[in-house]
Amino acid sequence: MTAQPAPGADVSGDSYLPSHGNGGYRVRRYDLDLEYRPMANRLSGTARITAVATQALSAFTLDLAPYKINRVQVSGGNARYTHRGNKLRIKPARSIADGAEFTVEIRYAGNPEPLSSREWGDVGWDELTDGALVASQPIGAPTWFPCNDHPSDKAAYRLAVKVPAPYTVVATGRLVDSRRSAGATTWVFERDEPSATYLMSVQIGQYVDVELDDVARIAVPARLRDDALVDFGRQPRIRAALEEWFGPYPFDEYVVVVTDDELDDPIEAQGMAVFGAGHVDGARTHERLVVHEFAHQWFGNSLTVADWRHIWLNEGFATYAEWLWSEASGGESADALARHWRAQPAQQGSGPRIGDPGVADMFAERVYKGGALTLHALRGELGDETFFALLRDWTSTHRHATVTTEAFTSLAAHHAGRSLEEFFAAWLESDVLPD
Repeated sequence: MTAQPAPGADVSGDSYLPSHGNGGYRVRRYDLDLEYRPMANRLSGTARITAVATQALSAFTLDLAPYKINRVQVSGGNARYTHRGNKLRIKPARSIADGAEFTVEIRYAGNPEPLSSREWGDVGWDELTDGALVASQPIGAPTWFPCNDHPSDKAAYRLAVKVPAPYTVVATGRLVDSRRSAGATTWVFERDEPSATYLMSVQIGQYVDVELDDVARIAVPARLRDDALVDFGRQPRIRAALEEWFGPYPFDEYVVVVTDDELDDPIEAQGMAVFGAGHVDGARTHERLVVHEFAHQWFGNSLTVADWRHIWLNEGFATYAEWLWSEASGGESADALARHWRAQPAQQGSGPRIGDPGVADMFAERVYKGGALTLHALRGELGDETFFALLRDWTSTHRHATVTTEAFTSLAAHHAGRSLEEFFAAWLESDVLPD
């Protein structure tokens, strides 16, 4: 059979963001060697991607911002390519058989900049006053490395980043090496657990490192260190509570990065969360956000949505974790918070459906708070013992995998021992929430 490009090779088939991600293959591993010069905002890199064809391929595509491409090779041989917009189309010298493993090596360089979007603002690699950060959700990963940019294609990573010596690099994964040479330091990280492209992150700045326990640490500007120890100091207690509700923490490490710049919202990444200087005041004012981002390690990072329409499985669960922690730490009860948020204007009248909000409303308050309301109502339907057993089973069964709403509702019905079709239809499929 003659090899052909995958049907819709330059699209993922995602119901919301089909142009992000690609068909015809699955990535197993990314090996990224990067060098960044903050003063010039200059990024150069070599990406080696190991993938497996899911059909015979004569060509395939990757997502990558408009960098200058210096070389493309497939399995050691030079390949022809075109690069238009954010799509790199590659035609290897020899076709790739269905089921065959192949490698792609791409050398590229340029000035990284975030991708501007009408719905979410700037996403991806962005300059700080002194350094850089990556905030890729949902489509920013191609601003700094070539990839199959879809949450369902999770892979392992090795990431090496060379920066001038005054700077520290914090990236997702275990730090396995750091080496100095000629006024620069190369930081090397390994991410063994399958990870979505949007959850990979690099943070570059002048940080001090503070350990909180054998899992959690903070990377923070020296001037904010003392206040950050107050604001994030209860993370070991928070993790113990989250593990009681959701099961064992799914990674070996958790690092909070506090940038020296202001950020509107915290940023989640695999085994990491990023906060701005404005989130630090030494009074734990933003602790609900600390809990929210920590909970994403279970819901979003270990369990990753197979399609962006299932986003409530990330945001609804992380929001409900805020309510559970409020009650556990002596604040308002989850029930009081549920009643409060149900009464807010965003939850009244017709609005986005929680289980399928549409691309423009992926991150709407109805999805966050309405998703948490759905879980609180389910808790009332099942009772505490069954509800929390369901959540622990959910995180255990799908650990480091991809998930859908249908998988969750099916598992919930199994734990309930009865059909929950009407319950979930009312909460997830209607544009008006139940009372």
